[in-house]
Amino acid sequence: MNLLSNDFLLGFLINFILISLFFRVPLMTKGGWISAGVLGSILWGCLSWQGWSSVVIYLFLGSLVTKIGYKFKNEKGIAEKRGGKRGPENVWGSAATGLFFAIMVKLNFTNLVFYKIGFAASFAAKLADTFGSEIGKRFGRNTYLITSFRKVERGTEGGISLEGTAASALGAIFMSLIMFILNIISTKYQFLIVAISGFLATISESFIGAKFQDKYKLSNELVNSIQTSISSIIAIFVLIFYLKISS
Repeated sequence: MNLLSNDFLLGFLINFILISLFFRVPLMTKGGWISAGVLGSILWGCLSWQGWSSVVIYLFLGSLVTKIGYKFKNEKGIAEKRGGKRGPENVWGSAATGLFFAIMVKLNFTNLVFYKIGFAASFAAKLADTFGSEIGKRFGRNTYLITSFRKVERGTEGGISLEGTAASALGAIFMSLIMFILNIISTKYQFLIVAISGFLATISESFIGAKFQDKYKLSNELVNSIQTSISSIIAIFVLIFYLKISS
């Protein structure tokens, strides 16, 4: 009970103070700020300041890259709604997988490295997706449907561009580096696993978008959760395989 009182209460107080100070900054809707506060409090309680900081950096970078070329994207009708502000659905769609692994770390059921890898990989995938989508919509010169490589309009679900794909790789690497600096992942092999898993999951997300999203009326938030879960699963299984062949 002391752990709960100290860690989670401290997380709540820190998030309450910071959100009170930055509430008027146009990064999130009111509901988005509240959801971010709940998420941040739980993350602090589960993974201390390192886990909390990694997700704050992710949210900041994701919001920042969404603003790049926003006027152009808005004129084309492919910009994020609400001026790029994140709502509750965006927060939980992006973070649900990572939150699950953070809670598993706190519960301490088994080898924590697998949960930490899963946590890191989920956010590497999501930042990769955001970088790829937002940079691709603004700077992609040619967009192709991933399932057929037929040329399509910018912003088409499942559409990829060379510029967007390069940005996705950069986003996965950058988020993996943040996780490494914050010691959530701790070796160069874990760094590579997380970065590659995040990028591969982003490619899979484009395939899901092209093949299934419209057909089954899948929301972007559900697709995001599927994508981050794929990244975590890939990372965990690759790590298990690596540990087996290296032992």
